[in-house]
Amino acid sequence: MTCETPNRTLSVTAHHSLDAIGQDTWDACACPETADGGRPHDPFTTFRFLKALEASGSVGTGTGWDPHYLTAELDGEVIACAPLYAKAHSQGEYIFDHSWAHAFERAGGRYYPKLQIAVPFTPATGRRFLTKPGFEAEGRAALIQGAVQLAANNQISSMHVTFCTEEEAEAGEEIGLMRRVTQQFHWLNRGYPDFDAFLAELSSRKRKTIRKERRTANDFGGEIETLTGDGLRPEHWDAFWVFYQDTGARKWGAPYLTRKFFDIAQETLRDDIALVLARRDGRYVAGALNFIGRDALFGRYWGCTEHHSCLHFEACYYRAIDFAIDHGLGRVEAGAQGEHKLARGYLPSECHSLHWVGDEGFADAVSRYLEAERRAIDEDIEILTSYGPFRKANVEEQE
Repeated sequence: MTCETPNRTLSVTAHHSLDAIGQDTWDACACPETADGGRPHDPFTTFRFLKALEASGSVGTGTGWDPHYLTAELDGEVIACAPLYAKAHSQGEYIFDHSWAHAFERAGGRYYPKLQIAVPFTPATGRRFLTKPGFEAEGRAALIQGAVQLAANNQISSMHVTFCTEEEAEAGEEIGLMRRVTQQFHWLNRGYPDFDAFLAELSSRKRKTIRKERRTANDFGGEIETLTGDGLRPEHWDAFWVFYQDTGARKWGAPYLTRKFFDIAQETLRDDIALVLARRDGRYVAGALNFIGRDALFGRYWGCTEHHSCLHFEACYYRAIDFAIDHGLGRVEAGAQGEHKLARGYLPSECHSLHWVGDEGFADAVSRYLEAERRAIDEDIEILTSYGPFRKANVEEQE
């Protein structure tokens, strides 16, 4: 798509491979904040993470995630990009539209393929319209227009942008996309010097429960360690692959990531990773995989070969809080769903997405559904927050 204005040419192009764009070009849009030598806000839209998905065969032919990465060029300079995929299903997204697909197809329509601007298999909020500094508005508008036109030109039912930032959701809604609000659970660091300082803000009963869970977990008969960077070795991924396969088989029927992804992660992503592993009698028996951002830790996968009481809570939630406190991170995002996280200090938080539907009648129905869902989510967040573990005064401060 090309749009010419006086003395300027703006074009949007779809690419089937990240190599066609190049790492420097992509990351100049995806993570310009790393110019100071620090971490990206999150690693998930960086070239190295998306390339690991592509090179490992986790996305691409036969996966239902067919890459069509977008770039927006202004007078020949790439000013924005977006991770766009043609989807043959609604798996690995975590903002669910299965009911939309069923309704559309019952009415005689064809819902798949659809277009999705997203990070595959990753329910973590972050920028989806990746722009160079100073080109935010025009880059975002060009990417949205290009994605919608690509869908319309190819008679594709819909285009979706999932786990975008609130700012992007507001801007997309102004342009004409439908905005959706869902929720997940996040732990917020209020400058705690240690875990006990966090516990001090909880009600007495919840504080005692968490201490008991931590004691129970750590008495499982082995040791728990958190590994990152050069502390990670190939044998750790051999162990974690077994855990990941077990979880994938139970939740999704088959793992989303291939074994090769973890080999590539060892080479290119290990500085972005905090891997919690539990070992007993010389064997690893459980693990939790986290990714490290500039101000957040993102919990992603858990698995085990032995069941030990409370070990899941320790590895996934409490060790994540420890890591965030030790490294001065502002929050822990514990992944999709799970109201059981509430009792462990993780409070409900809004997640945002944007949607375009080509059929006017169906778009109207989706719009009405989203309005009702938004009211229900607002009420749900208010109620869940009131049932959280914090003393009432502290809950009011966090709100």
